[in-house]
Amino acid sequence: MTKMIHSYWAYIVLLVLIVATVNALIGLSSKKEFKAKDLRLSLFALIASHIQLIIGFVAYYTSSFYNAMREVGMGGVMKNSELRKPLIEHPLLIIVAIALITIGFSKHKKKTSDSEKFKTIAIFYTIALILILAVIPWDLWFSSL
Repeated sequence: MTKMIHSYWAYIVLLVLIVATVNALIGLSSKKEFKAKDLRLSLFALIASHIQLIIGFVAYYTSSFYNAMREVGMGGVMKNSELRKPLIEHPLLIIVAIALITIGFSKHKKKTSDSEKFKTIAIFYTIALILILAVIPWDLWFSSL
């Protein structure tokens, strides 16, 4: 059940993160004014990603992969690519991506010009989006639908 929630919430996170990233890129390139709508989009991406992180932690510790890690140990996980991706690579890079989203949102608040705000969001959210897309276990994700 938790895995299913984690998979479906990921659609929301990806959608909102893509919208916030594209909005920041458009705002930066068209020299728009950074308005409340732009703030809300960025904030919603931040909130959705943090909720996904919490759901992910629950899914991680209740998954069969975690039980396998307890049986084979960390050395066994690192030697097995089928276990390494869901147990090490995916969680670690997702945490890094969500940290980048958090840093980007925090840094943009300190910027004074609209273009600096859009630029900060665009840079941090784009890097986070690329990391997330790179480590989504697409085969597991589509098999759970």
